[in-house]
Amino acid sequence: MKLVIDANILFAALIKGGLTAELIISDVLQLFAPEFLLEEFSKYQAQILERTHRSKENFETFVQILKEYITFIPQKNIILFLEKANAFSPDPKDSVYLALALALKSAVWSNDKKLKEEQNHVKVLSTEDLINKIKILKKNK
Repeated sequence: MKLVIDANILFAALIKGGLTAELIISDVLQLFAPEFLLEEFSKYQAQILERTHRSKENFETFVQILKEYITFIPQKNIILFLEKANAFSPDPKDSVYLALALALKSAVWSNDKKLKEEQNHVKVLSTEDLINKIKILKKNK
């Protein structure tokens, strides 16, 4: 299943680990994210380390794992879709995720209720939605 992964999912995986982290490294998902997300991780590294009580080495290992399981797409590859995404995005910060989803013809994995409920151009799956969908797919195999 092809999905654009939102920053809130990655931060949840980093902070809480658990099922979200397991889903990221599962072989069921093909994940994509805007390239700037890696910059965001670096930019907020100190705050992330403080909140998670992780070591810098553990944080860097996590980022390397993300790079193995997520394809990071440069913004220049989605620029043609940004104007359309800006027109319907409930939050300007989410436009890039929606633009990437439009470019890839995929859904977005996000727990942002506003993103899910206040636009109907791109399908948005919460972690709970995704778990249920995977259960159904596995059941039907």
